Amino acid sequence: MKDYIFEIQLKVRDYECDLQGVVNNAVYQNYLEHARHEYLLSKDKSFKELTDQGLLLMVSRIEMDFKRSLSSKDVFSVQLRTERQGIKLVFFQDIVRVEDQALCLRAKVEVIAKVDGKLSRGEVFDTLGI
Repeated sequence: MKDYIFEIQLKVRDYECDLQGVVNNAVYQNYLEHARHEYLLSKDKSFKELTDQGLLLMVSRIEMDFKRSLSSKDVFSVQLRTERQGIKLVFFQDIVRVEDQALCLRAKVEVIAKVDGKLSRGEVFDTLGI
């Protein structure tokens, strides 16, 4: 994937690995979510503050394609770009091991927004600049 607009580097912690010595599949969702929250912060938007203001950003769908496993102590980057698709903001996210630039995971995360309890038509994403 090209044209990333944000990237963050992280390191695998021992407790994130399963008995096979690789990162448990569910942990990858944490990495993806952390990157999205850090992306918001890079735009001077706080997930918590948005929530406190009645703006709920919620994942409506996630597709993850596992390519290679990460192991303890691996340093990796989570890279993302966004695209508006109707009422959704779609995050295209890749996880790449830094050492050899191996693609470990490719994800598509669809996000919707509720404003004061009502589903937004997506215009809120434009006003947030994300």
